[in-house]
Amino acid sequence: MSTKPVNKIYDHVNEPYLYVNYIIQRMNSNDSGNNKLDRKKIRNFSIVAHVDHGKSTLADRLLEITGVIKPSNENAQVLDQLQVEKERGITVKAVTASLNYTYNNESYLLNLIDTPGHVDFSNEVVRSVTACQGVVLLVDANEGIQAQTVAVHSLAKRNNLTIIPTLNKVDLPRADPDKVKSQLNSLFNIDPNLVLSVSAKKGWGVKELLEAIITRIPPPDVDPNAHFKAHIIDTWHDKYRGVLCLAYIHAGSVEIGQAVKWQSSTKQHAVKYLAMLRPTEEPINKAIAGQVVMVGLGPKGGGSVGDHLLSVEVQENTQSSPLQAIKHMVYAGIFPADQSQHVFLSDAIKKLALNDSAVSVNVDSSPALGQGWRVGFLGLLHLDVFTQRLLQEHKAEAILTAPSVPYKIKLKGAKIIKQYKSDEIIITNPLQLPEPQHIEEYYEPLVIGTIITPVEYIGAVTTLCMDRRGVPLPSKALDDQMTLMQFVLPLSEVVIDFHDTLKSITSGFASFDYQDHGFHASALVRLDILLNGTLVEELSSIVHTSRLQYSARRLTEKLKEMIPRQMVQIAIQAVASGKVYARETIKAYRKDVTAKLYGGDVTRRKKLLKQQAEGKKKMRSIANIKVPRDTFIDVLKR
Repeated sequence: MSTKPVNKIYDHVNEPYLYVNYIIQRMNSNDSGNNKLDRKKIRNFSIVAHVDHGKSTLADRLLEITGVIKPSNENAQVLDQLQVEKERGITVKAVTASLNYTYNNESYLLNLIDTPGHVDFSNEVVRSVTACQGVVLLVDANEGIQAQTVAVHSLAKRNNLTIIPTLNKVDLPRADPDKVKSQLNSLFNIDPNLVLSVSAKKGWGVKELLEAIITRIPPPDVDPNAHFKAHIIDTWHDKYRGVLCLAYIHAGSVEIGQAVKWQSSTKQHAVKYLAMLRPTEEPINKAIAGQVVMVGLGPKGGGSVGDHLLSVEVQENTQSSPLQAIKHMVYAGIFPADQSQHVFLSDAIKKLALNDSAVSVNVDSSPALGQGWRVGFLGLLHLDVFTQRLLQEHKAEAILTAPSVPYKIKLKGAKIIKQYKSDEIIITNPLQLPEPQHIEEYYEPLVIGTIITPVEYIGAVTTLCMDRRGVPLPSKALDDQMTLMQFVLPLSEVVIDFHDTLKSITSGFASFDYQDHGFHASALVRLDILLNGTLVEELSSIVHTSRLQYSARRLTEKLKEMIPRQMVQIAIQAVASGKVYARETIKAYRKDVTAKLYGGDVTRRKKLLKQQAEGKKKMRSIANIKVPRDTFIDVLKR
């Protein structure tokens, strides 16, 4: 959830103490109305939708109507603060903004959270709704219901949130509001009379939407008289103030100087920074139950997403975190381009992981690439954005290895089970795989893929999913033109290029979303690469037996292109279970040892060629194949 102020004042201040003095002045000037705030006048809501349905544009109109920003062409997608968001035109981080709005002569505090729409950032949406009592379900009146629309509606229902269905882009010529309302009624059983229509670009109907937020969404169900308790929904790092947290207050109140503690620790801390995000920071002295505020405990205050911040009077631990455990879909190795940059890259990854709690970071090493990290992501776009943010925000260059999915392995044999302390283990790197004789069964992660496509592409979509080892589930017609299809698909077949291929075969009209379906038994095998009979561990992979021949040929052909020719012949072999499935040969450089001959007996020529052949045979038996580091990088990169 976001997070960093849009216009960070401290970026323009050279000395930290000047910024502290500025904050104190702002706090003194804001020692007003927040203490008188009534929790019944608070509304916490998110905007959820499929990607590119106009969430950020609608957020801009809400900011304008409530007076946070002035209408201007320069004030576009104000809540998309990251450079990667502006370049790609997508929302990556869920951002909060506290808005004041007067309705029926009463002042309300509206905490708006603009969320991402891509499936790879669904964790941001999950964290957002934990602080909300309602959501604005935004649907494009031109495109209709899309795959991610189904996912976010299901998420809202599971969290018992009030849903305000809203059609956007109704001003466009191709808009068909009646058709989309019929889809909402057919799929979600939503009364068409409750669906609002807006044009976020032109501002039509946005005021009515604000009023619906106030009248339909209930105030937060909190206890203002209990001891202070809040849970952390986002964190980020500040150069001068350390870790700052975005907290939703469940009970009590908090103020500057108050002693608090973390649920995970008994150490006490004093609240040093307290602010509302509008979306720039507005320092306050006190916050009450029901609010979403920024809290800072100083450079050594700590804090992590999902933890609870408690009053020191609370003796017992509170309930566990309301956030679900994150299931990483893709793992990749991240290594410094130069090992001298290891410490710098490590610091950059830690700071970025603090702001992106959806990643998991574990130390890894490679004989070819050196010391690095094995990082878990929610998808390939998540991986791309993370590495781009490393470069843009922290100036850290990194080498990224080929992504892989996690597998579950069931072990056999008392000795190996004792070694791993379990009969089942999760493998995120093929190098962790035990020997085949210790493996009883392989388990592959599956997902339930939801595809919404025009009816004319049903055949092409079905063929694609069956080629990717998909199993069809019952489909449902949204109307006479669109169909919702579902397949059980292996995750390894989805994360690489499935979405791009789907868009290609459906002329861009189909949409795709997936959810975890657990691990299921599968016929898997480890594919190894041998160079002149020597195993190259970095190039090992786990593949399905039906894809073994294809994967072996593709990898050996790529290695033949990448590895430079040397003085000896190099045999590249792809081996699985002791059988060679593909082979390529890199011929040796040939030195013309007979060039110095200008005539004479033919036996002299034969003698020189025989000596050369014997020398190469000896060299091949004792020489190590020199594979440049750049070759490993080229092969391992996605």
